[in-house]
Amino acid sequence: MDEKARGLGSESFRRDLGVDYAYAAGSMYRGIASKELVLAMGRAGFLGFLGAAGLSPERVGADIAHLRAELGPHRPFGVNLLADHRDPARETAAVDRLLAHGVRVVEASAFVKVTPALVRFHLQGLRAGRDGGVVRDTRILAKVSRPEVAREFLRPAPSGTVARLVAEGLATAEQAALAARVPVAQDLTVEADSGGHTDRGVSTVLLPALQSLRGRLVKEFGYAEEIRLGLAGGIGTPQAVAAAFVMGADYVMTGSINQCTAEAGISDEVKDRLQDIGVADTDYCPAGDMFEIGALVQVLKKGALFPARANRLHALYQTYESWEEIPEGVRRQLQETFFKRSVDEVWRETCDHLRRTGREAEIERAERLPKRRMALIFRWYYGYSSRLSFTDPGRDPANVQVHTGPALGAFNQWVRGTDLENWRNRHPDHMARQLMQEAEHILAEHQKRVS
Repeated sequence: MDEKARGLGSESFRRDLGVDYAYAAGSMYRGIASKELVLAMGRAGFLGFLGAAGLSPERVGADIAHLRAELGPHRPFGVNLLADHRDPARETAAVDRLLAHGVRVVEASAFVKVTPALVRFHLQGLRAGRDGGVVRDTRILAKVSRPEVAREFLRPAPSGTVARLVAEGLATAEQAALAARVPVAQDLTVEADSGGHTDRGVSTVLLPALQSLRGRLVKEFGYAEEIRLGLAGGIGTPQAVAAAFVMGADYVMTGSINQCTAEAGISDEVKDRLQDIGVADTDYCPAGDMFEIGALVQVLKKGALFPARANRLHALYQTYESWEEIPEGVRRQLQETFFKRSVDEVWRETCDHLRRTGREAEIERAERLPKRRMALIFRWYYGYSSRLSFTDPGRDPANVQVHTGPALGAFNQWVRGTDLENWRNRHPDHMARQLMQEAEHILAEHQKRVS
């Protein structure tokens, strides 16, 4: 059965990425997708992405070195590359470090357009093949949830950006010529409703729409290579995996189910809570990193007040122009039950963080604009609630922020009454293999019924 499971999805995906299965474990920020998780996946023939977002450059470098030493040259792994809309220079620095560390595969997430940093990573891996084709030594798996973003990745790199990189000595004329013949990303992960940042897309709507878009752009640009679309979001049971492949997904990617495994880099107390959730135990609230515009994240609702409180903070932000305008009783409640400290302490901690990260201009701007200062105060709550899940969730359980999706609830239901009911027996590679094997069995049984 395992050999047949290896045959699911795109053969070219397995060949080009150097894996045995058309299955990947997506990155989860701050090392939830830990080096241990990625290592387990790589050793078993799956592709895993290190959750580099939110980690120090030193930690990321050490984790990459560890993975390379343990996996050797023939087992691949990837690293997350998170878009930085507020500070493109930090995104550029991240790409510089990844290239310096020899990283060849990245999961590009939260991008709304193709940036110069992404184009540089793309160009660095292009070379001419012996048959006259274009060979990719670097690969971008772009996570997309909107057709307009997918279009950006399915087109060749913008010519103006490519020309600037050549002029700056960051790409060669040969790479620029090759870039005109291929899209920025050969692999796009179509992200339906998922844990964490989400556009709440429906897989049965989103994947076919992007498959149609792919067909039009392949015809328009005459690409010679196969352009692959994977599916993520809601992948937590064999039925979901089978459905993805029936719809024509070239690979699948899991996320939420992997955060409740022995290897996941999050506290045991959070895993204890996650292993018991159902499909209705998550909720949506504004994201901390995009608080002002109200972009959504999906988070744990069961046993936590965080989603309701985060939504209330956003409602207050929309209603008032400054912290001082908020009624005194409400301000008192926020400090006593949300922040667990005075607003002066919150602002002092916020300023300290901005200074440490070289963003003193943000402090000056906030001092001039009271509404911006209020937004930063409310953003502090997101950082506080997120840190709790990694450090000491039992200290303030009501305010713990955990990104997760209903796929985990479905997985929990599937494994109830088995050894996998307890997260301490869950390992991402074993789960991946079981999901793929059971999905292959479902598809084989279906084929028998219809033939």
